[in-house]
Amino acid sequence: MSAPPRVLTVAGSDSGGGAGIQADLKTMLALGVHGMSVITAVTAQNSLGVQGAWELPVEAVRAQYRSVVDDIGVQAVKTGMLSSAELVATVAELIGGTDAPAVVDPVGVSKHGDPLLAASALESVRTKLLPVATVATPNLDEVAQLTGVRVESEADLKRAAAAVLAYGPRWVLIKGGHLAGDAVDLLTDGSEEHWLRAPRHDNRHTHGTGCTLASAIASQLAKGQSVPEAVAAAKRYVTGAIAAGFALGGGIGPVDHRWALRPQAAG
Repeated sequence: MSAPPRVLTVAGSDSGGGAGIQADLKTMLALGVHGMSVITAVTAQNSLGVQGAWELPVEAVRAQYRSVVDDIGVQAVKTGMLSSAELVATVAELIGGTDAPAVVDPVGVSKHGDPLLAASALESVRTKLLPVATVATPNLDEVAQLTGVRVESEADLKRAAAAVLAYGPRWVLIKGGHLAGDAVDLLTDGSEEHWLRAPRHDNRHTHGTGCTLASAIASQLAKGQSVPEAVAAAKRYVTGAIAAGFALGGGIGPVDHRWALRPQAAG
């Protein structure tokens, strides 16, 4: 049998299994691609928050990346938690030398509000990582952190997108999930605009949504879809995963990455 499309995630480990590398690999499996990983940090994390985080040495991150890309090859790369300026610069350099689309999820804080990106790394994200991104996928908190633009309503999404595009990604997906009403996102490259809407599900168990969405986009890009097609398909997948999110531990549970594999989902 021939190998499926290959996607590489460069991100932190979530010991609770809801976000990070664990969410990325579950998403990739559900969407029919072969997931591979470069672990950038190890976190002690559960449904209540992040109790600790330990960044891996840059040499370990570079070695993992080269090991995978030089032998196996990739059809898409996805980045998540990159906590330091040195790590951001290293990963940006590696992605810049890889002939594959890159989905950059500029993770700033966890679902519980725990900081996952050093303030000193913000400039590296702006000037080194975003310019090599095929698609950047910031949420509203990350938009404010990176650009200073605060989104209060749907009308502000265009301004936010323009501010992020100014740093050089080919496309930006501004995730409006923190706004009231329907979950609306704006995908644009500065000329095309695609508005993606989905009903808001009354489910507090949404841990891992950002990681899952970015990994789903990367998976669809690896299968040959265009950016608008990949983002629309990823939005459908993550909406179903949110609807099926389940309680785990004493806090915020994860989205359900398995939902699309169930018989009723296929029907």
